[in-house]
Amino acid sequence: MTKRFIYLTLIGLLGFPVFTNAQNHRRLELDNNWYFRQYDTKEWLQANVPGCVHTDLLANGKIEDPYYRTNERELQWIDKVAWEYKTNFEIDDFTYVKKQKRLTFYGLDTYADIFLNGHKLGHCDNMFRTWSYDVSDMLKKGRNELNIVFLSPTGQGLKEMEKYGLALPADNDQSVLGGMENKKVSVFTRKAPYNYGWDWGPRLVTSGIWRPVVLEAWNEVRIEDTYIHPLKVDSKLAQLNAEITLTAAHPQTADIEIRHGNRIVSQQSVPLKSGKNRIGLPIKIKHPKLWWCNGLGKPHLYTFDICVKTGAQTLDNKQVTTGLRTLRLVRKKDKAGETFYFELNGVPVFAKGANYIPNDAFLPRVSRSDYEKVIADATEANMNMLRIWGGGIYEDDYFYELCDRNGIMIWQDFMFACAMYPGNPEFLENVRQEAADNLIRLRNHPCIALWCGNNEIGVAWRHNSPGGWGWKQKYSTEEQERIFQAYQDIFHRILPEAVEKYTDDMAYWPSSPMSGPGESDFELLPGTSGDNHYWGVWHGKHRLEAFADNVGRFVSEYGFQSFPEFETVKKYTVPEDYNIESDVMASHQRSGIGNLRIKEYMSWYYRVPENFEQFLYMSQVLQAKAMDIAMRTHRRAMPYCMGSLLWQLNDCWPVASWSTTDYYHNWKAAHYAVREACKPVIVVPRKNGSQLELWVVNDRLKKVKGNCIIELQDFEGNVLNRIQADFSAEGNRSVLIDHIGSDRLLKNHPREKTLAVVTLRNGNKILDEHHVYFTEPKNLDLPAHPRITTRYNEKNGRKFLTVTTDKLACDVMFYSPGNTVRFSDNYIDLLPDRTYTIELFTDITDPEIKTRFIQ
Repeated sequence: MTKRFIYLTLIGLLGFPVFTNAQNHRRLELDNNWYFRQYDTKEWLQANVPGCVHTDLLANGKIEDPYYRTNERELQWIDKVAWEYKTNFEIDDFTYVKKQKRLTFYGLDTYADIFLNGHKLGHCDNMFRTWSYDVSDMLKKGRNELNIVFLSPTGQGLKEMEKYGLALPADNDQSVLGGMENKKVSVFTRKAPYNYGWDWGPRLVTSGIWRPVVLEAWNEVRIEDTYIHPLKVDSKLAQLNAEITLTAAHPQTADIEIRHGNRIVSQQSVPLKSGKNRIGLPIKIKHPKLWWCNGLGKPHLYTFDICVKTGAQTLDNKQVTTGLRTLRLVRKKDKAGETFYFELNGVPVFAKGANYIPNDAFLPRVSRSDYEKVIADATEANMNMLRIWGGGIYEDDYFYELCDRNGIMIWQDFMFACAMYPGNPEFLENVRQEAADNLIRLRNHPCIALWCGNNEIGVAWRHNSPGGWGWKQKYSTEEQERIFQAYQDIFHRILPEAVEKYTDDMAYWPSSPMSGPGESDFELLPGTSGDNHYWGVWHGKHRLEAFADNVGRFVSEYGFQSFPEFETVKKYTVPEDYNIESDVMASHQRSGIGNLRIKEYMSWYYRVPENFEQFLYMSQVLQAKAMDIAMRTHRRAMPYCMGSLLWQLNDCWPVASWSTTDYYHNWKAAHYAVREACKPVIVVPRKNGSQLELWVVNDRLKKVKGNCIIELQDFEGNVLNRIQADFSAEGNRSVLIDHIGSDRLLKNHPREKTLAVVTLRNGNKILDEHHVYFTEPKNLDLPAHPRITTRYNEKNGRKFLTVTTDKLACDVMFYSPGNTVRFSDNYIDLLPDRTYTIELFTDITDPEIKTRFIQ
């Protein structure tokens, strides 16, 4: 099968932020005037905070771009040495006279000693925690100096491993690349696991101040936290409890007032003791606007203003935004096993979405616009859930705010993945504090649906049962018990206890995948209970059709790789690298089997191009086919299956991977395919022996009626047969509406020269269209030279292409080398005698488009 491109070618130092609260509270973000050096050397260089050593070295011209070609290999020395950061900042009279002063580090990566004016404040050892220090007696009026010494993360990891006395399995720790031989130290350090490498990511072990440093000063009262705890929520009434934590300088009586808009919704006069106080205020909202996920309704949000006063004087205030909803995991015994689905406001929801990893290997350079783009990518693809995978980070507050606003539910892993972890008391206490910090920080976000203990550890170990990943066989029985005891302590005691303590009502799931919450309930295939990771397609070399035979109750991982588009590949290669087996292309493929696995699968379905650029393109066509099959298969199986989260949405660097959008947020073919497969109402044709089954999946809450039209066409657009079936699909259902014998449909027309165009209509509105081919794409006898024409038009400031063809053209890619253009639709089959209208999203001017985008 010969694929075609359409090339649409174009030629040719600020002060610290200061926030005051009624003249009683000052907040200074210490984000400028920073310098860094390799510890015990003389050369100080300018630094960015938030930032990290690698990006600061890059900005100062000390290293080359870590993502270019194989530069990563030359940078493994960076994590073997210590680094020091310093800044000077001024304290004015207003701040100095405040009685209470606190310095908070919202993210230090990872082992750090902190010094203020020459005095050691403390030692940090967890990238995921918030570290706060009372500096009331340590600050000076005028100039103050802050120093932070970051110890080598790998050096400290080695010390922790030696102290523990037992090496632990961590398959994705690329220790050999890092010059560490087989010493996989990542598991001994509470740091983003993917920093040490993964099968889609580089090994770039960072250090630095990765989140803000903030100095606060006040006199009387500080609101530490407010949790808007939903007690009971429905369309008639929301009963909430505002659980407020205050710190008071001395015993006093204060008035607490909570407003929504201009209305006081709760108030109370309370006695405060010196130190921490926890106070609960009831809130009732009549006829609340509920928070709904993408596709089911609007994600309404409520903002509450909490104010603490004495008389007319405001001591402190805080604003909290949340959504009012009920969201729970439903696990009920049924004839097949046990359900696993999320119920939102009393409605069972099929979770459509993806797994999400960090947006960059260097976290501080992920911008707000990056977050906006990645959440827009998910929303526009009709997704309603993302799983924040356990080998990355607990994401930035802004990420969750965007999910709240856009109705994207979050499956939130704790940061443990594909490894066993130590169980010494210091490590366990560190985990307990990490869980508390992040649960408290994130619990007001209505988007969070589930907290999950870890990724794939239970199924990898399989204690006292056969199988697993071969880890436990390397240890004695005594060592196995010691290792598994740590697993139980973390995932079956510490983390569930923390979720219960700090959230009360959020669901917890110990490990993904699992068949049940017990300590030995690991993956069952195809999965009659719990959640399921299906990797038979890809790792197991199952054919794509095998997705239909491996449907779990909730498929939380599955995927298929592709390369990014050629424009992305050109950013990290030179022409001599343009071979999928070149050293550079292999370096940007961290799954050792990956590039040749793509080629092997491609040969099963398509003709394999020899041209490098066309091979990249065909890999995306293949990935799109796989993801379309999987998502439609899972949705067709509802309510038995109630979730489909593909692996993965995004990339952390330019690479060949399972992502559907690349590092630069370009949509791959698969993302367009998933957008279509996740529409609220879809048709799913299924070949079942000699029958073509027609299923309609309706995610809407109301019944949908209409008709389904099947037209058999040849590749010149002639209609050879036409069959119509009426359908009626209840809300939130998948229904079989018809089954048609192949002989009845094909009428002896050759399979290699025909396709069925299946259209789902509601009156004049097309709800979905899907094309069915009757043989593998490589066997199709496609027209050799379709005449494809494009015309440009502009309407109300928007740019459009209209496209036609005289013969069938499959998987047509619209592409603009050297320019940033996104197309509203792409990688599509163009049918003869139709007009396709495609919007262009670009800053290119109209005259340029008119002269250069027309064929």
